[in-house]
Amino acid sequence: MKKLSISVVCICLSAIVFAQNDSARIYYEQGREQESAKRFAVASADFNKAISLDPKYKDAYLQDAYVNMEMSRTDNAKADFEKVYNIDPDDQHVIKALTMLYYDYHQYKLAIAFANKCTICDNAERIIAMSNYELENYEEAISGLQDVIEKDPADAEATYTVARSYLELEEYVKAVPYYQKAIALYPKNTWLYELGLLYYTNEAYKDAVVLFDKAAAAGYNQSSDYNENLGFACVYSGDFARGEKILLALLAIRPTNKDLLRGLADAYYSHKMYDRSLEFCQKLLTLDAKDGRAMYQAGMCFQKKGDKEKGQQLCDEAIQIDPSLANLKQKTSSEGL
Repeated sequence: MKKLSISVVCICLSAIVFAQNDSARIYYEQGREQESAKRFAVASADFNKAISLDPKYKDAYLQDAYVNMEMSRTDNAKADFEKVYNIDPDDQHVIKALTMLYYDYHQYKLAIAFANKCTICDNAERIIAMSNYELENYEEAISGLQDVIEKDPADAEATYTVARSYLELEEYVKAVPYYQKAIALYPKNTWLYELGLLYYTNEAYKDAVVLFDKAAAAGYNQSSDYNENLGFACVYSGDFARGEKILLALLAIRPTNKDLLRGLADAYYSHKMYDRSLEFCQKLLTLDAKDGRAMYQAGMCFQKKGDKEKGQQLCDEAIQIDPSLANLKQKTSSEGL
């Protein structure tokens, strides 16, 4: 038997390739028709048949990506776009799609890399800045987001993210005006509550109460932590009766919570209600007889009530338990712990 010549073999292989390409184009055109008719699952099947016949069929991958996006099959769409990018790394529409997908998939380093390549992305600067925030590059995030806000002052989320970035950097004074601007644009309940906490931290208790109430009215979950913060903010803002009611109701649910007990002891002491403060100091000592802070507070209460000797004895015992309490002697007797 005669062997086929190399040229004949090449001709045969070429014919097979051309036949496959023709078939791939047929499936691709069928897929486009199905896509136009919004039969996306059928269209995707046709595009995948075209790809199986021609693994470098860029347009088939691209259209399959688009129909997968229509069907919310983002994993498949992302894989398709990545295939297209490998075939043609200069396709700006694919770079734009991957920029958004990487950001949505929390792949922030890739989102930044692709945003920097994207010449048709009108939000590239924003994606880079927001990604830097997610990567905890707060100073870079602030710089980028300030540029974003300058171009679009109505971008509430970007404004809020600047506030959060300053918060993470513990630059609270700088965070406040950005929170205020963000809330003016969009009074989201979590933003209201966070600003309230900032006011609380800076001892602006009346402002804190206003923000806590607004957050609750906007649907913020009134959890135990929320009520504790609101209660103490009320106490120290001058609305003692409301704060006391909130905190005692909370204590009924969490009767052994030391932070709550100590906070109430301090609150009563600061309002010169020494018997009530002593009552809560004793509750703390029942839970832990070696609680030096509670013992010292109790001693101060006794002194304020006129029993100087007993009060001084308790304060001295407290300092033996916790020597760091000795510096409280330098404070005025009107201060709580």
